[in-house]
Amino acid sequence: MEDNHLLDQQINVELPEEIAEGIYSNLAMIAHSNSEFVIDFIRLMPGVPKAKVKARIIVTPDHAKRLLSALKENIEKYEAAFGKINQGSGAPNFPISFGTPGEA
Repeated sequence: MEDNHLLDQQINVELPEEIAEGIYSNLAMIAHSNSEFVIDFIRLMPGVPKAKVKARIIVTPDHAKRLLSALKENIEKYEAAFGKINQGSGAPNFPISFGTPGEA
């Protein structure tokens, strides 16, 4: 049985102005270890050979699974309101390199 007493507590969340503006990303790359998931949000610009990681979020495996569930639920609500999201032909066709040793 889950301990739901934490769900009954109200949490005040502060959203600083510079964070509230958001960061545009059109690609995300995900890596994981046994203790964390690392999500890099990247902005690819047409004709620019170098893409930049604009934000890196590190979460626990438990939180990653909750995030997946919340995202799935929100996508279902979005599609119910606005129609099916067209995924196009798949991943963008850009060469991606993080400039680490040994990468071309």
